[in-house]
Amino acid sequence: MKVLIIGSGGREHALAWKISQSPLLTKLYAAPGNPGIARLAECRPIQSDDLAGLLNFAKTENIDLTVVGPESPLVAGITDEFQKAGLKIFGPSKAAATLEGSKAFAKDQMNKFGIPTAPYEIFSHINEAKHYCVETDMPVVIKADGLAAGKGVVICQTSQEAVAALTQIMSEGIFGDAGKKVVIEKMVEGEELSVLALSDGKKILPLASSQDHKRVYDGDRGPNTGGMGAYSPCPFISEEKFREIVDIAIRPMIQGMAAEGNPYRGLLYAGIMMTKNGPVVLEYNCRFGDPETQVVLPRLKSDLLQICAEIAAGEIKTESLEWHEKACLGVVLASGGYPGFYHKDYVIDGLEGVSHLEDAVVFHAGTAFGPEGRIVTSGGRVLTVSALGENLRAAHDRAYTVIGQIHFQGGFYRRDIGRRALEVLR
Repeated sequence: MKVLIIGSGGREHALAWKISQSPLLTKLYAAPGNPGIARLAECRPIQSDDLAGLLNFAKTENIDLTVVGPESPLVAGITDEFQKAGLKIFGPSKAAATLEGSKAFAKDQMNKFGIPTAPYEIFSHINEAKHYCVETDMPVVIKADGLAAGKGVVICQTSQEAVAALTQIMSEGIFGDAGKKVVIEKMVEGEELSVLALSDGKKILPLASSQDHKRVYDGDRGPNTGGMGAYSPCPFISEEKFREIVDIAIRPMIQGMAAEGNPYRGLLYAGIMMTKNGPVVLEYNCRFGDPETQVVLPRLKSDLLQICAEIAAGEIKTESLEWHEKACLGVVLASGGYPGFYHKDYVIDGLEGVSHLEDAVVFHAGTAFGPEGRIVTSGGRVLTVSALGENLRAAHDRAYTVIGQIHFQGGFYRRDIGRRALEVLR
């Protein structure tokens, strides 16, 4: 099969890394890709939001399957355009991808299908939203309705913080058009869990459990990011409990959307908070998570390309997924200043020394080719260092040993990824 992967981040590098291992693959392309992906695929300079350019390339090269990494082309309707042209593509339709494209839509769907979620209100007028925040009990979470690259969530402990956040989101437009409408929900507390599941609109194949770390600094301090690290599996969730969560968070959404004539085909990601009263769904994403993909796929034994092709054809024939017993932990190396302003084009040292290590993979995210072919920084989250180990402690120690060998000016990373899980195991 000739395969095209759309995107340029760490998630797409992990997808390319896994798909490149499939015996079904004959040629791998990426658009636009990155220096890490370029070791596995032929990269073409077509941006992920250039739907016409991507469609034309897939037609010209007779691509057998396109795998979409980021959410924006899915929300824009790339799946519909490819299918109209008779091309196979992995990813939900534009209508189904509204689960990520609009948090208000997702909350209303959860409410309709009886999926547990935090109490919420939806606002399009800033004065009404501010009045609600002054009158309601704190703390609350304010979410921009549209796509905001994982950063459109603000936790507010006081009404003053909430009013200030609403001003920034709805008046000053820090998240652009995504913040014209907001969801304000009661904050729930507990352990976060990421549940990713493949579906053809009927059948569901859950991936292994994982946990993301959203806050930028150690101890879960600072603003939310796209994710600073992750690990798999989660030791505080038994296999039985995990299946229950899939039945609570994933299955009703898949069944409900199918019943409405809007089947969800692709990868559905549910962000879960494990509260003292049970699991609560925080959000849905319409694609593989980042950085969860970088710790889940290294544990997957099954052929991902085969399953993606089955879903694109309309029916999952694979009965179940096989997994390595090893644990995997990934740490994100970020640019100084992220998730705010950061400088680019710093040379990254140490990559060659860790490029062929056993049980460790460095996934590129915000990287580019600089002068003399050297790899430089080009984004906020620059690399994810993922490592396998016989247990979570071994994976943790290996990941931190490897990341300690990579350097660039201003680079930083959280030093406590997986710490709470290790405490649970201890």
